[in-house]
Amino acid sequence: MRTLAEIRQQIDQLDEQILQLVNARAECAQEVAEVKRTDPQESDGRFYRPERETEVLERMIRLNGGPLAGPEIGRLFREIMSACLALETPLRIAFFGPEGTFTHTAAYKHFGQSVLTVPLATIDEVFREVEAGAAHYGVVPVENSSEGVVNHTLDSFMNSSLQIMGEVELRIHHHLLVAAGTKIESVSRIYSHQQSLAQCRKWLDAHFPQAERMAVSSNAEAARRVSGEWHSAAIAGETAGRIYALNSLYHNIEDDPNNTTRFLVIGREPVGVTGQDKTSVLVAVHNRAGALYQVLEPFNREGISLTRIETRPSRSDLWSYVFFIDFEGHQKNAAVIKVLDGLRNSVAELKILGSYPRAIW
Repeated sequence: MRTLAEIRQQIDQLDEQILQLVNARAECAQEVAEVKRTDPQESDGRFYRPERETEVLERMIRLNGGPLAGPEIGRLFREIMSACLALETPLRIAFFGPEGTFTHTAAYKHFGQSVLTVPLATIDEVFREVEAGAAHYGVVPVENSSEGVVNHTLDSFMNSSLQIMGEVELRIHHHLLVAAGTKIESVSRIYSHQQSLAQCRKWLDAHFPQAERMAVSSNAEAARRVSGEWHSAAIAGETAGRIYALNSLYHNIEDDPNNTTRFLVIGREPVGVTGQDKTSVLVAVHNRAGALYQVLEPFNREGISLTRIETRPSRSDLWSYVFFIDFEGHQKNAAVIKVLDGLRNSVAELKILGSYPRAIW
């Protein structure tokens, strides 16, 4: 068995090798940027390529032999790619804020920490910021496994030209956060968003049955409030705790450990094929018998699996409906092309919202 000093010496040597390799990779990223700027055949004005990043992450996770788990490897390489991309062009990411929300966490999970994140008050504002070019991309919530679909996001797609460029699946973990110096026995009030209070109700009943529960506009707002109070606590995520310098008294207090929220990354450019893709479409149907069957039949005929279907009222026709459909495959795949061609001939309107790499961890 080696001594502790010998093991630490090897760790120091490995750290030096990692440092050299990371910087060598960064130099390659700078070369890529220069080629894109000077070579007309390679330049399309885009530095961020989600299909390429997905290819790299999937490859690293596939090659990983441990002991680090696949998601940890994914996070490490995400941050390396984020830092390297920032050398090419710093990305400005709009998200449904304020700072410290789970949407903020989702933005960092997808793009890494080396981006400028811009919190906005409404989902509509995120769409407008990206449409105007004031932000490169946006991140908005679209559905939660326990609360259902976010209708504001679906409705925003009806009149927007933006494309879905990616998705983020985030396991929602709630923590009980307090300001420095706050003691457990002094907590008499707990702030959080009403949905988070509901998602932690059983835990609160068991551990803080006498504490007053105060619903606020967001978990980030809850964290902001308790940062200056000695007798209160907030239910929020790690990002909010880090921003407001709070201590976590308890971790993962949610009643459902599988509670997950899905977010969409929106932008102005189409995304190439990765082989592990999803496509989202908006379909407006004629108000007649068998309309839904005509929508679903082409998918069944081509053997394409639907991953989500939601219904929203049409804004232009009373008692008519619009279907939002997510399904496996890319719009450039042969089977998907057949489905889309079939839908165009049988529905009132077909709008392709985008094809994008599915979430990989």
